[in-house]
Amino acid sequence: MVLELVPIGTILAVLTNQVVKTAQAANDVIVEKESFKILSKHLFDIELVLKELQLQKLNDSEAARQALEFLEQDVKKANNLVEKYKNRASFYLLIKCRHIVKEVQDVTRDIGKSLAALSLANTDVLSRMSDQVHRLQDEMQSVEFKTSQSQLEIVDKLNQGLSQQNLDQGFANDMLEEIARAVGVPVEPSEISKELASFRREKEEAANRKERAEVFFLEQVIELLSRADAARDYEEIKRQYHQRIQVIERYDTREDHIPPLNSFVCPISGEVMVDPVSICTGTTCERSAIEDWFYHDKRTDPVTGDLLKDLSLRSNLPLRQSIEEWRELNFCLKIRSAKAKLQSGMDSSVKEALDQMQALMVESSINKDWITIGGLIDIATSLLGSSENNNIKRNILITLTDAVEGHARNKDRVVECQGVEHIVHCLECDSSISEAALELLYELLQDSSGWNMSVCRRISQQSSSIHFLVTLLKGTEREAAEKAEAILLKLCDEDEKNISASAKEDWFKPLINCILQGAELVKMVSMARIIVEMELVDRNLKILGEEGIIPPLLQMASGNLETKDLFLSLILKLLNCPQNKVLLANAGGVPLVLKLMFSSPANTRIIAKSSQVLEKLCSDDDGLTFLVDENGTRLELEPVVTNLLALQENSSSNIVRKPALRALLGICKSEPGLVKMAIIKANGVSLVLPLLDDPDPEIRETTVSLLFLFSEQELEGVVEYLLKPRRLEALVGFLEKDDVQMAAAGLLGNLPISKVDLTKKLIELDGLNAIINILKTGTMEAKENALSALFRFTDPTNLESQKIVVELGAYPLLVNFLKDGSVTAKARAAALIGKLSLSTPILIAMSKPTGCWCFIARSPLCSAHGGICSVNSTFCLLKANALPELVKLLQEEVHETASEAIPTLSTLVQVDCPNKGTNVLHEADAINPILAVLRWGTCSLKEEALELLEKVFVSREMVELYGFKARLHLTGMTGGSIHENGRLGRRSARVLAQIERYSRSLTPRVSGVLR
Repeated sequence: MVLELVPIGTILAVLTNQVVKTAQAANDVIVEKESFKILSKHLFDIELVLKELQLQKLNDSEAARQALEFLEQDVKKANNLVEKYKNRASFYLLIKCRHIVKEVQDVTRDIGKSLAALSLANTDVLSRMSDQVHRLQDEMQSVEFKTSQSQLEIVDKLNQGLSQQNLDQGFANDMLEEIARAVGVPVEPSEISKELASFRREKEEAANRKERAEVFFLEQVIELLSRADAARDYEEIKRQYHQRIQVIERYDTREDHIPPLNSFVCPISGEVMVDPVSICTGTTCERSAIEDWFYHDKRTDPVTGDLLKDLSLRSNLPLRQSIEEWRELNFCLKIRSAKAKLQSGMDSSVKEALDQMQALMVESSINKDWITIGGLIDIATSLLGSSENNNIKRNILITLTDAVEGHARNKDRVVECQGVEHIVHCLECDSSISEAALELLYELLQDSSGWNMSVCRRISQQSSSIHFLVTLLKGTEREAAEKAEAILLKLCDEDEKNISASAKEDWFKPLINCILQGAELVKMVSMARIIVEMELVDRNLKILGEEGIIPPLLQMASGNLETKDLFLSLILKLLNCPQNKVLLANAGGVPLVLKLMFSSPANTRIIAKSSQVLEKLCSDDDGLTFLVDENGTRLELEPVVTNLLALQENSSSNIVRKPALRALLGICKSEPGLVKMAIIKANGVSLVLPLLDDPDPEIRETTVSLLFLFSEQELEGVVEYLLKPRRLEALVGFLEKDDVQMAAAGLLGNLPISKVDLTKKLIELDGLNAIINILKTGTMEAKENALSALFRFTDPTNLESQKIVVELGAYPLLVNFLKDGSVTAKARAAALIGKLSLSTPILIAMSKPTGCWCFIARSPLCSAHGGICSVNSTFCLLKANALPELVKLLQEEVHETASEAIPTLSTLVQVDCPNKGTNVLHEADAINPILAVLRWGTCSLKEEALELLEKVFVSREMVELYGFKARLHLTGMTGGSIHENGRLGRRSARVLAQIERYSRSLTPRVSGVLR
């Protein structure tokens, strides 16, 4: 139309009519309805503008005509766009939705620009509706259309699957269902078939337009969607298969291939065609081959060489159908052949059959259905359970995996043929078979909804499945481990029994996850019961604690009686691993346990288990370490101790008293202040003493240990109680038990020495011998307490008991302690030797013979005591070779041992005859270490040293030998220290004066004195 010759009013009328028709048509487009509706609305708004221009008689100017021309062109574009997409295939429109929206947006903006030009050319005419026009043109020029989010998600999911070449049938089912629902097409084979046929026509039209990229994309989509179950009528597939089987019955059973007809072969590629197309000369070629022929500028017939006048291509549908029938006949021949080979049972034939099956599935997706219809899946699954050949088993597993991949019906068939049972048994084979079995099992578990719960249940029914899966999970093959874990987690989600089975196989992740994810109390109780009923080693318990199960489990402490009982049982089990003590304390679990233990109304089982938990927390010398709240603050322990003691009085059940007593012992070991509190405030001694008569030996032993601690603070009533019939016998019996002899000996050591009746009774009951045996074989702690107990038998006022001690062989043991004992043992041994040595002068005097000396055989006299000495008769420490060891104790410069060694050495220097003893000390080189004490010792130790030196320096000879050196030490002590310790200073001055009296005219004459 030449617009210059047509009246402008006519142009306006025609344009108005076009706008209305396009607006109405846009309303009928089924895809991207919102975008087309907005376009339609804007076009109807433009209709009003055009009608206003008709009423006001717009200016017939060149600018107005040009603006109308532009608007007419843009409206035609819009109309073409509407026509283009109005009757297209629904599936096609959906996958092109993003492109369609862009086209609608662009054409709407173009119309807006043309409207703006028209408005500018007719400003005066449109003055009445200028605001409306301006708003309309602005809206159209800035419009932004968006595809619905749901459609975009479908398209993006489809594109992602295609980019990943995901041709899985499950994925195909999902995509087809989502696309069909989005465009309102029923998911029925007949309806889907129609849609796919329309979709294929879209592809052919794109091929005719030579849009190669579009064709490639559409082919991918068609191939994917065609794999979906709804895209194929299964009954039709079976009918088609049986038709082909009837045809091949006339072929010999040994034949497995029909040669192609010459017409089936592409003259360019030399291969059987898939998509045959004809050119203008009638020659038929494979589409991709002839397109490539043309692409390389070849314009001739590939067969005749004639120049082609037309390069268009026409699909040769009859030939394509014939080729497809030929292929399908060959498929059926191979299926028949493979079936016979599988049924033969020969390994070599079975291997060939499996290879054929895999090749068939690669060649066409329909063969996945046909090999099942032909019975091959059933036979292969049966062979998996019966074959003894590992290579055959592996090939069957691989073939079945290919057959079921993305194919719901084949999965069901394998399961129905007891495939799950056979596959699970293959999991225990070598890695090549077990990993292939795992791959097949994983594939069977996948369905369109995620996981096939029916298959999960069948796996769970196999008693060995969890064991095999956990073994694979812990293997070195990462991919297999990941799949095994995924299956196990799903099995555990489906059935709690699998959680327990997994834990028994040393895999705790599902159990831990269930607890950490904040499961409801019922589920938490179930998980706790699993742990309690299992046999767990320290490593397992440590894992459970480190993974953080203790904090969430604490909520069980507020449950019903059964839940509380289970909670305490679980905590008891977890505390078998020492590292879990700190985790329980940090989580604030200890106050909860104490609350359960002492709250009312009381329940024996709850109190007993709470006591056991407390006992474990205080065991292994941990004492009070874990008796804290969640902030690490020490708990108030006085009421705890009081309540534990009260349980001994108020409870008659040993399952309560025993752990409560042990917990009390653990607490009191760590805090002497609590011991004192227990004795004074809680009357602990009187509550505990009767337990020595308890029939339970463990309670009696714990009582002895506790009384030992109490005896260090308070002894009232203990001796009297022990002197009652049979009580002391029991205590002596404890001296012979390794676990409690340390405490028993310590208790005896703390009892007053003045109780002579107790000493006599112990000797009568062979208690002294038991103490000596501890010195020989006990632990060092037990030996220390035995040495303490020995003091009551070495009292110098009781020579008879001293003699028994020596006769039982204690003296050599004491000397050995000076050499190899602990510091405490050395100190106590030195003190005990000192007590025995005090009796030596008395025993010598008692043993002096009467009568005529001339008729008595002369024996060498003791250099210290001047009489006839021996270890057994006079307890002489020189004869026992104790002197060198005592000197060594001084040389070690340890206060605790030196404070006992000096008084013992002092027993050698007798007041009435000091020279012999001082000479013995000089010869043993004991005086120099004694002088050294004045340099390093404490005040009390220095005072003991000065007391001994005062006796030593009675001897003029000792002053001559050591006076100069002693003066150096004493001068400083009488000067600087006199104001700090007057007693020490006065004694120092006295010793110094003693030295000065003998040494005014003397000079040192013995070399080495100053060393």
